[in-house]
Amino acid sequence: MRGIMAKKPGFEKPLILRSLDNSEDNATLLVSESLGAEIAARFGPRDETPLSIHAYDGDALAGGLTGVTHWGWFYIRHFWVAERWRRRGAGRQLLAHAEMEARARQCVGLYLDTFDPGAAQFYEHCGFLRFGQIDDFPPGHARAFLYKKLPSS
Repeated sequence: MRGIMAKKPGFEKPLILRSLDNSEDNATLLVSESLGAEIAARFGPRDETPLSIHAYDGDALAGGLTGVTHWGWFYIRHFWVAERWRRRGAGRQLLAHAEMEARARQCVGLYLDTFDPGAAQFYEHCGFLRFGQIDDFPPGHARAFLYKKLPSS
């Protein structure tokens, strides 16, 4: 743990700042809980519910996606299709199933991010729109952010 003193004009005592390399600390939990409470008070509860969808070739995992639904959106955190199943419709089937699950949870859309330009093009072909990008993240590449609104029924 590293610490420094930070003095702000108008304060009698300086703050003591500490950096931690792990998140298993009561103060870390308190920061998370305090921010969560403030956000819920302003924007309503997240009602975060995990969601995973898996595709199988017999007993073998052929692909899948994981994420959470919250505030009426499905965040796809991880999306993977085995190499032999790429360009054969498996990814589109997974996304179609994700959209069906999102609708069942009354979501208005889905969102995700990727470092892979080919994956970003795939998502765009599936109706996702790019709304942001961070260059050099990871170094030499770009992180793209995409979303797809679901049509109202």
